[in-house]
This record gives sequence, structure tokens and C-alpha cells, in this order.
Amino acid sequence: MLETLLWIIRRDVTIAMRRRTDIFTTLIFFVIVVSLFPLGIGPELETLRLIAPGVVWVGALLASMLALEQLFSADHRDGTLEQMLLTPQPLSLLVIGKVIAHWLITGLPLVIMAPLLGIQYDMPGESLRVMIYALLLGTPTLSLLGAIGAALTLGLRSGGVLVALLVLPLYIPVLIFGAGAVEATASGLGGQAHLSMLGAILLLALLATPLATAAALRVSTD
Repeated sequence: MLETLLWIIRRDVTIAMRRRTDIFTTLIFFVIVVSLFPLGIGPELETLRLIAPGVVWVGALLASMLALEQLFSADHRDGTLEQMLLTPQPLSLLVIGKVIAHWLITGLPLVIMAPLLGIQYDMPGESLRVMIYALLLGTPTLSLLGAIGAALTLGLRSGGVLVALLVLPLYIPVLIFGAGAVEATASGLGGQAHLSMLGAILLLALLATPLATAAALRVSTD
């Protein structure tokens, strides 16, 4: 099973590296969204520090959602997904592999880029560190939850719009605790409680979403 999981991850990452435009589109979108706020609001440092956590997290959320439609659609079009449904390995394992690959392609670059963008808002070093931890816990959850929406809308017209309507309510707790961890750290209260909640949500998503996504894929391909 581990060999199959690694094969799925390596395959999806290799395909994505051949289409670097998709990776750069997500990253550039994130950079543009986060960078426009300081230009529009002005140079007041107190205001920028106050809105920084929410802006970064909203940008990461939207950028992650931008690539969800492509999570299963390419495999669905060329028949690969049907072959995966026939393999002896559990479909939920294959889903986990594709979600990990999706996070490596879209989520990890956002985590790497976020501290550089946070400097625009004059965020202190401790807040930047907590933001990295929060994004490392939160962005995989966004990919896991988004996989359910991508599977449910597979093959439908305007699938991207439907994915947004389905997954945005599920993203709200991650957004609240992710931004709250940075805000609590900046105010001196400490963000450990928020990070613990993000870890609990990630663990729950790891246990539940692969099964839900696998069931949705079976329904969508019937």
C-alpha cells in the first residue's frame, strides 16, 4: 500500500511539473491577493498588522480552492480514474495520495511564500513563525476538504463554482483558527490553543475525508 501511495504522489507531482503554468497560476494569485491590500489600505502599520493574519489566510484559502477543479478532472477525462476504481488497493488510499500531491503542488508553495508576504504587513518574527505553523496544519486540511467537493462535482458544468459553494462553509473553521492563532500571538495571549484546534481538525479530516471522497468518486463515475 505504501508503494502504491508513493507511486500516486510521484505520478501527480511529475504531471504537475510538466504543466508548471498551473502551479505558478495558484502562487501568483496568492501573491496578488495578499499584496493588493497594503496598496489599497495605506501605510498605517497598526492597521496592516491587524488585518495581516486574515488577509494571508483568505488569500491561501482562495488560492488553494483555485486548483481544486483539476484534482480529479484530468484522470476522469482520460479514463485513469476508472482504472483506479478497479485496482485492488482501497480507493481511499489513492485519494490520500492525490491529496498529498495536490498539497505539495499548491499548499506547500503558499506556506513558503507566506512569510515573505507577511513582511509587507510589518509582522513580527514570532507572528510569522506561528503563521507558518498554522499554514502547515491548515493547508492540508483545505486540500482534504476540497477533495470532497471536487469529487462531488466531477464531470459537471461550472464545476469550479459548485466546488466553491460546497467547500467554503467547511473552510470557515480552518480560517477562524488559522487567523486566530496569529492574532492571539500578536496580542501576547499565545496561539497554542488555536494550533491545537487546527491539529485536531487535520486529524479528523485525515480520518473522514478520504472515505467520503472515495464514496463521492464512485457516485460521480456511475
